[in-house]
Amino acid sequence: MKRVNYLLATVAGATVLLLAGWTTYRLDQSRKLAAASEPFSVEPAIADRRLLIAGDSTGVGTGASSPQMSVAGQLAALRPRLAITNLSADGARFVDVLRQLESIPAGRYDIVLIMAGGNDVIRLTPADELRNTIEAVADRAISVAPAVIFLPAGNVGNAPFFFPPWSWWMSARARDLHEFVLAAATRTGATYVNLYKPAADDPFARQPKLLHASDGLHPSDAGYALWLETLLAQSPLGTGSGAAGRL
Repeated sequence: MKRVNYLLATVAGATVLLLAGWTTYRLDQSRKLAAASEPFSVEPAIADRRLLIAGDSTGVGTGASSPQMSVAGQLAALRPRLAITNLSADGARFVDVLRQLESIPAGRYDIVLIMAGGNDVIRLTPADELRNTIEAVADRAISVAPAVIFLPAGNVGNAPFFFPPWSWWMSARARDLHEFVLAAATRTGATYVNLYKPAADDPFARQPKLLHASDGLHPSDAGYALWLETLLAQSPLGTGSGAAGRL
């Protein structure tokens, strides 16, 4: 029995060390990707609509091979007369997004796209604080533009970066995030784009190497392309309705 316990302890210890080393490697990859990223903005010579993007590293496009392959960059390729101002910053939480929006005069843009939430999930922002901040962001956003779209990060727990049981907790927190965003969007008339899926239905869980960047957390070029496809399918940006649809 002592020998069995010793073997189990040895295996458990080796597993912990392996996971710790893997996590350290992933975090180093994330830092490198963030250092190399920059938010995509563009001011066409002739612009017919103005879009403001506020958010975190997913708004920046961290993990993409270039700013042009971020959601903002790929959207600009589809909408060459769309002016894009991108205030997104790596590491931003919803409270930081609120500060980004507070720097913008009311009525300055035609549409606001908010891409945030992952850092609140990972960095364990308390639920009540997160809910209240999202509500404040929604209120501020509708004063900045007549059309507001929320594109929160998907099921963070499905990212290869996380292992059970931590991944299960991250999935539960991500689900709460989406519920808070949906409630705020419904109350204010904003559009909520749903990227949250259980692992069995999530392309990011089924094709992790294709859709994730090297850190196993951020989207790759293909991942951001899928986000944009979902954005166009679920929001006025793709349907042609409302202020956003005229972009």
